[in-house]
Amino acid sequence: MNRNTKAKLNIFCCNYVTLGSAEEAALKAGFPRENALTAGIELLKRKECQDTIAFIRGILSDSGSVISGLKRLAFGSCTDAVYLVFADELPPAEAIEKLDLFNVSEIKRVKGGGVEVKLFDRMKALEKLFELESTCADREKAADLIKAMTADEECDSFENN
Repeated sequence: MNRNTKAKLNIFCCNYVTLGSAEEAALKAGFPRENALTAGIELLKRKECQDTIAFIRGILSDSGSVISGLKRLAFGSCTDAVYLVFADELPPAEAIEKLDLFNVSEIKRVKGGGVEVKLFDRMKALEKLFELESTCADREKAADLIKAMTADEECDSFENN
């Protein structure tokens, strides 16, 4: 694999872990919009890509798309939504397609010709993220406790022999 292809694969994998979308990750990695979804799916089929994604998730202690989505809601940018609200005219469809509106929960036109944009609640996303991470940490503690208790039984049975 040449250096440029490897770099593109790494960019795709990093974005896939954080965004949770094969199409968006492929777009961020530089694939054209027309075949971004197909390219993303093809990359996900490759063993090297799967290994890289697993490695990145391990580093980030990320258990999957739910946590990725919550992180995007909690820490993601809303500049594209602000651009949409303050634009004098509605941007063309091609421009809207390129906007990152993941944090937007609702968009509607108001009577005066303006646009109302509602964003997801960052604090709720942070609360849910905290709950999920606490649950994962509690599971690990419980597993460690079970291991410790089982190890004592094994030691007792060894001492009795």
